[in-house]
Amino acid sequence: MPPAPTRWRRGGRSPPRLLHRVLLVAAFSAAALMLLILLQHSHGPNPPNPSAASRARDSSGELLDDSPPAERDPEAGDSAVAADGSACATVERMGEEAAGAGRGSPEQASLRVREMIRRHFELHGAERVRTLPAHEFCKQGFVLGKASEAGFGNEMYKILTAGALSVMLNRSLIIGQTRGLYPFGEYISYTNQSFTIHEIKHLWRKHRCARTYGRDLNIRVDIFDNPAETNVLCSDWNSWKDPIIWFDGATDAVGIQFFLKNVHPKMKAAASALFGLPDSLYARPNTFGELMRAIISPSSKVEEAVDWALKGANPDIVLHTRMMANRPIRARKAAVLCIKRALQISHIKGTPLVALVSDTPAFVKEIKSDISEFAEVLYFDYKLFAKTSGLEIVGSDKPLDFRSRDWGSAPRWVAFVDFFIAAQARYAVVTGAHRRVGTTYAQLIAALAAANRHGTYGLSLNMSSLFAFSPVLNLQPKSAYPFLVYLGREPSGANFTFLSSVHSNLLVEGLLTQVGWGHIWNRYAGPLSCRHQPHQCALTPLLPPAWWDGQWQSPIPRDVRRLLEYGVRLSNTGEVDERRLVLHCRSRKDHVKRYHVLPPYKNPASS
Repeated sequence: MPPAPTRWRRGGRSPPRLLHRVLLVAAFSAAALMLLILLQHSHGPNPPNPSAASRARDSSGELLDDSPPAERDPEAGDSAVAADGSACATVERMGEEAAGAGRGSPEQASLRVREMIRRHFELHGAERVRTLPAHEFCKQGFVLGKASEAGFGNEMYKILTAGALSVMLNRSLIIGQTRGLYPFGEYISYTNQSFTIHEIKHLWRKHRCARTYGRDLNIRVDIFDNPAETNVLCSDWNSWKDPIIWFDGATDAVGIQFFLKNVHPKMKAAASALFGLPDSLYARPNTFGELMRAIISPSSKVEEAVDWALKGANPDIVLHTRMMANRPIRARKAAVLCIKRALQISHIKGTPLVALVSDTPAFVKEIKSDISEFAEVLYFDYKLFAKTSGLEIVGSDKPLDFRSRDWGSAPRWVAFVDFFIAAQARYAVVTGAHRRVGTTYAQLIAALAAANRHGTYGLSLNMSSLFAFSPVLNLQPKSAYPFLVYLGREPSGANFTFLSSVHSNLLVEGLLTQVGWGHIWNRYAGPLSCRHQPHQCALTPLLPPAWWDGQWQSPIPRDVRRLLEYGVRLSNTGEVDERRLVLHCRSRKDHVKRYHVLPPYKNPASS
């Protein structure tokens, strides 16, 4: 029999007061729970469970954030280990997807592109085209690449963009000069398969192209960074009849890859042949590295400086750090951990050689002591070189004061020596920074270093990769060439690795601070990037993505607005509204801007 209910004693707490207390406690608890939910929402969803590379990092113990408690972000520890399937990813997981970890390497695709570029210059290079008879030469088309001497990475992308467009359009390449000088001409030598405007003008007059064949020498200019006028998405550039095309304003890897979404199938196919399909990241070639390998080389003086620094031994690993006059301990620590990760991946036997490249010489001296514990360290001491070599490198020997914080305090020519030293890396390039990881300079270092390593062993008698793009290259089926053999290079088997060292301060807002179209991680800066991550060492694609087709890529609001100016509507996760783009292109006319290189010919009989 249940006990009788307890009676309230006279003088005890009355039921209304107790009920009031219970309601207050419940209200306070609900408010606290609501505040906790809001705080979690403001910090973004938790990242997914670390994938293969992250698990390897944890098991090795090398890449864990071992900062002292005073240096750690208070919320960095919990956000790196959440259940799989959440709505954001760590930088390392993004990198694995972007670089195609475990699904092959870009080497085979890069060797196919290398053959495309070789064949292009064989047919359309200056060596052959300048010997054509007049009636053939005057039909030839050209693409102009013109750069100033601002930041090396941005300006070199202008030249490489022109080279890529010349391949896509089957036109010859012109490298523009200013007052008779090539851009960075004291430090870089350019291919003899390119023309100059001066030579084209001479040949145009010599062959009487305007008078005899009615073809005035003019340039059609398309400015990429003017969304209202550029024809990069809506026009079939193959139909343009102008002798010279100048695709201006592409200062990074993005501009030329806009053709991957061009509404004309032939333009899209030509871009895909050169850059790969944007949604197949692991199969995309190292296009800019292969273009650099074909177009540029160090000047003789810079090459001597490189040889002086290397002393016959190429570095195994290269670290490039963009510090902008800062020396944060977190960036240094993350970079060292990332070098150790690169050594693990590369399986180097013996004492590795690590080369350091930085815009802040003092940072190099500090981090050298950390790396010397497990590796031999190499860096270019330009002051010692100037004292002992007796070699004088012409050009500006003083930094531009207003850019010294950005470019560093060393003379400009040092950046070119550093660049070609770094491009000799045998196994890996690591990029790190105080504020922004994966600048155009670092991208080009990794791309050229990988191109120098790809295909260094063996030859292949295999035509399959060449004929994979036979519609683009206008080749007949294999059966039409029973005795033709494609002497392409086989993959070397030694995968080249590009890694990004990202310290925790850069990840408070995920990758949101990695803004700027020209940076590798910009396409991963949107809401799918987890916040408050610890130090990261992420695999990085050699070809920076230009669209958001890959997994874990998402645009930031600024990029969504900017793409609307081009007529492209992006979803929050980066999908392009193809139907709206087609309608946009149908509603607009091509914008035409031309300049005459030579005065137009006027027929006296018609006047």
